[in-house]
Amino acid sequence: MSPANPDLQLRLHGERSEIAIVTLNRPTKRNALNDGLIIALRDVFQTLPDTVRAAVVHGNGEHFSAGLDLSELSERDAAEGVFHSRMWHHALDCIEKGKVPVVAALHGAVVGGGLELASACHIRVADESAFYALPEGTRGIFVGGGGSVRVPKLIGAARMSDMMLTGRVYNAQDGERIGLSQYVVPEGTALDKAIELATRIATNARMTNFALMHALPRIAEQPADHGFLTEAMMAAIAQSAPEAKARVRAFLEGKAAKVSKT
Repeated sequence: MSPANPDLQLRLHGERSEIAIVTLNRPTKRNALNDGLIIALRDVFQTLPDTVRAAVVHGNGEHFSAGLDLSELSERDAAEGVFHSRMWHHALDCIEKGKVPVVAALHGAVVGGGLELASACHIRVADESAFYALPEGTRGIFVGGGGSVRVPKLIGAARMSDMMLTGRVYNAQDGERIGLSQYVVPEGTALDKAIELATRIATNARMTNFALMHALPRIAEQPADHGFLTEAMMAAIAQSAPEAKARVRAFLEGKAAKVSKT
């Protein structure tokens, strides 16, 4: 299975092809995002093989993604601009609200639309070369790929405003400190760490992963009494699955590993 667009690559990893590794493949353009690449991402995540239980997104070359390819930016009227932005929203929703958890392996530039893409993933692993910026504010434009919704959920509206108003750039360590990534690893090892995490995630029960992807973000935004009810219903559904019952039984019979220090 290979995407029609050569700017995006897909390969399956693992003994049962349970990990999808999705690679942005425009290294000479610093993996800048254009509409063709965004549509290819949408199509890949809508049609992942049934064997896949987790995915990894990373960039070929020296950068994850330097953002929107401004050389392909065309003039649009207001209506066309709205429809174009909504196309990006739908594509990145296919990652955030898709079939499987997605880990982003970040290195080099994670800028503008590249940060919007990374923020649609569920876990972000950055190596020490990664840096983050939202230069749209200094270029007379505004984020249009969902960044104004997703990035403040990671770092808060005030920090995002600072990035856009002043052009502030965060390095890998400070990015992890404020919430742009959950892990920082030595330079050149982000993909290996992302695959390691995806492999671990792939062993989870499907319904647990579904709940974490689809229910938890909604619970976090609900009033407390609504959240408690949603949680109760999701917990009941998850634990009723045969896979969950087998896992609990294995733990009670001493056949499953206990949590310990790592």
